Amino acid sequence: MTRRPTIAVALDGAGWHPAAWRDPSARPAELFTAAYWQSLAQLAERADVDLLTIEDALGLQSSAFGALDGRRDQVRGRLDALLIASFLAPVTSRIGLVPTVTTTHTEPFHVATGLQTLDFASRGRAGWRVQVSGAAHEAAHFGRRSFPPLDLEEARRGDSALVRELFDEARDAVEVVRRLWDSWEDDAIIRDVGTGRFIDRDKLHSADFEGRWFSVTGASIVPRSPQGQPLVAALAHQAIPYELAATSTDLVFVTPQDDAQASSILDEVRDAEARVGRVGRPLSVLADVLVVLESTPAAARRALDRLDEANGSPAASDGLIFAGTPDELVDRIAAWVELGYDGVRLRPARLPRDLEQLADWVLPALGRPAASGATLRERLGFDRPANRYARQEAAA
Repeated sequence: MTRRPTIAVALDGAGWHPAAWRDPSARPAELFTAAYWQSLAQLAERADVDLLTIEDALGLQSSAFGALDGRRDQVRGRLDALLIASFLAPVTSRIGLVPTVTTTHTEPFHVATGLQTLDFASRGRAGWRVQVSGAAHEAAHFGRRSFPPLDLEEARRGDSALVRELFDEARDAVEVVRRLWDSWEDDAIIRDVGTGRFIDRDKLHSADFEGRWFSVTGASIVPRSPQGQPLVAALAHQAIPYELAATSTDLVFVTPQDDAQASSILDEVRDAEARVGRVGRPLSVLADVLVVLESTPAAARRALDRLDEANGSPAASDGLIFAGTPDELVDRIAAWVELGYDGVRLRPARLPRDLEQLADWVLPALGRPAASGATLRERLGFDRPANRYARQEAAA
């Protein structure tokens, strides 16, 4: 490899296969304990994984699209991703922590302050995976809005009015959050005991956002955090989500199934950047892969077949399901980096087993140089963003 690929790992319950909790390596009795998440995060950090994403949603897991399925043979229930990340912050030291926080039904002020607090707790290793929610049963948890049943074909095409509305709202939510992150200038806290001034009020600014979904004035209650702005990421599959990523995020996860699709998706992402007029650094693009790893291809295939049999049907995934050896996965990562990807986000089918395989075999075989910098932005080569309000003041 000619450059250091970014390696992210996506954590979700007992693993990304719905029958993972029944695997002999699983620890289903520990899924709702802090020790379980700490052990996974520290294992990933020792392996030099760059960042962890933590899955979340506003409703129970389901195998049905946009609705509850009533199944009792799969993991149901989860801990709050932002709170998991906040717990992991002081028990890790290098790895990025990127919880999923939904924009739909969630107030941007709460999102902004929670992620700023995570950035302080982790000393600059926080990120945010933006996610929308169009499910009627999730809206019912809040009682402020109602949605019609989701249509799978419309969602796949990405051309429904609801899809456009959800992503337009998400774009506004990210804008509000970013304004709140900038609402304190870096040197707003002065701690001048002699004059009795703790803050310089002239360096606090109002977000002053007015839109269809949000009307937000005032500054955050949290000072500007170590990274200035935590990294923002999104998972995207189609034109509208690609445009959200292009306007609002730093990093996008995509789901190619093969090399041909990997190339076409990269083209779609760059086309989306051109359509929305993105300026500055292009999106970092990471390919998602669900992985089942064993010492031989046949053993990996048998492991996946056992999981599928326990589930009662083959696992379904938006991305590539890779069942093979660590060496084969290294080749797959190298091929996509060669195509122009910045790296991959690996979804372990079984936790902790496939994460252990990644740590013991895949990450060492990549031969990546050590990452530089203490913050997540520095680790991934992103500059610390200038404060928009300080910049305007200087230009005046």
